[in-house]
Amino acid sequence: MSRPTPPARRLRLGLPRRMFSQVLLMQLAIAAGVTVLATGLFLAPLSNQLDDQAMRRALAIAQTTAEQPQIAKDLQTTPYSADGPVQKEAERIRKATKAEYVVIMNKDGVRWSHTDPEEIGAKVSTDPARALAGEEVMEIDEGTLGRSARGKVPLRDSDGTIIGAVSVGIAYDSVRARLIHAIPGLLAYAGGALAVGALAAWLISRRVQRQTRDLAFSDISALLAEREAMLHGIREGVVALDRTGRVRLLNDEAQRLLGIGDEAVGRSPDEALGAGRTADVLAGRVTGTDLLTVRGQRVLIANRMPTDDGGAVATLRDRTELEQLGRELDSTRGLIDALRAQDHEHANRMHTLLGLLELEMYDDAVEFVGEVVGDHRATAEQVTEKIKDPLLAALLVGKATVAAERGVALWISDRTRLPDRLIDPRGIVTVVGNLVDNALDAVGGKPHARVEVELRAEGRTAVLRVRDTGPGIPAEQRELVFTEGWSTKKPPAHGKRGIGLSLVRRLAERQGGSAAVTEADGGGAEFVVVLPEALAGDDLEPALTVPAAPEEES
Repeated sequence: MSRPTPPARRLRLGLPRRMFSQVLLMQLAIAAGVTVLATGLFLAPLSNQLDDQAMRRALAIAQTTAEQPQIAKDLQTTPYSADGPVQKEAERIRKATKAEYVVIMNKDGVRWSHTDPEEIGAKVSTDPARALAGEEVMEIDEGTLGRSARGKVPLRDSDGTIIGAVSVGIAYDSVRARLIHAIPGLLAYAGGALAVGALAAWLISRRVQRQTRDLAFSDISALLAEREAMLHGIREGVVALDRTGRVRLLNDEAQRLLGIGDEAVGRSPDEALGAGRTADVLAGRVTGTDLLTVRGQRVLIANRMPTDDGGAVATLRDRTELEQLGRELDSTRGLIDALRAQDHEHANRMHTLLGLLELEMYDDAVEFVGEVVGDHRATAEQVTEKIKDPLLAALLVGKATVAAERGVALWISDRTRLPDRLIDPRGIVTVVGNLVDNALDAVGGKPHARVEVELRAEGRTAVLRVRDTGPGIPAEQRELVFTEGWSTKKPPAHGKRGIGLSLVRRLAERQGGSAAVTEADGGGAEFVVVLPEALAGDDLEPALTVPAAPEEES
């Protein structure tokens, strides 16, 4: 059984696949086309110019011949003949000027001279009426000697009367020969121009090859499609800037994280985002890796990488949820430590109670239980009496427990009065929680440590104060503490510090308020946050003026 013959492979013709080859071929085709077009446009008028030059030359010879008075006299006084004076003078002029013929005729069109003596005495083959009528004629015409460029002028006697005409012809073959003779030089120039164009095309194509890394058009199209899909599909913000520092690309995630749209393209980060740390990071004024910044209520991690063309690409990751989880983890750990301490203390109290019962000291046992329950109840009642919002009251009760476990006295100022009319209780919980946590960190491990919290309403404005007995904050650093990513404390296990106070200021400024830090009376730091329009309703309790909390005994 014979094996099947494989199908013949078809020869595929078309453009080469590589961009370098395609660009080179297209540029060569353009250069060749332009050269051919320019050559054709030059040759077309050149032929007409040569014809015009030949006719004018013939006309000039005819005019010079007709100006000789002896020729007009001989035409009138001598008969035509092959050896007559008119024929001799005409042949002399023809040989001197290298014309094809010089024909002198009378008014009847009878030749007195001709290159061929046998034509003398015969009428001319073309109509001389225009010349005999006094008109000078230039034309390309066919005659007895073939196609020629002709000039015809009237011949006048001494009185100016037309007695005949002079016709001079220039062989058209000589005109064509001049044209053909000019073509090689023209083609040489055209070839030189084409060679220069080809060299320039090759150099440009080589540059394109280097810049495109010898990719094909289809590869570039695929890369662009992949880039668009990747940029708009990844869950990481990408911001590309050109060499002048202006935004040239934003993917969807970057627009979401930064809260801007396509209108930011073509603008600088300061123009698109406003002055702040985020704009400084994108513009490269803040250097480093995994830079923390806050945009609105989002905590972002930014990295900026310069590109070869002088621009840069910045990536943004949303760390808001992770930062919230980290703070919740810190709070949870603090509560666990507090519960562990309470459990230990509860065990001791139970043992004490058990001992009193075994010793049948029932009255002492009742008094002991009352004291324990009363201490906890007093703390909760102290908070809820002054702070009516349940979320904020629960926060401070929990913080008091954590503070007690860490050996810190958390004092709720007697000036505290905050009704249950908060418009954004969660925002104020964030502010107070961050301020109390920072204060507890500042006084941790110090003797007689104390943190005082004051929350009061002034009309619809909430004023929050947190004082501590820590080392305080130097004057030159009191603005830096509100900068994203700035902190003097060691980062926790879950991430970086420098976010809490920045969020506090952002929340305050978002409501048209302010956040500042000063030196507290007696040393330490005092944070003051003012939140206008933080409470609903106009019938709020006036702020109370009561004595400040007494100092703890040292």
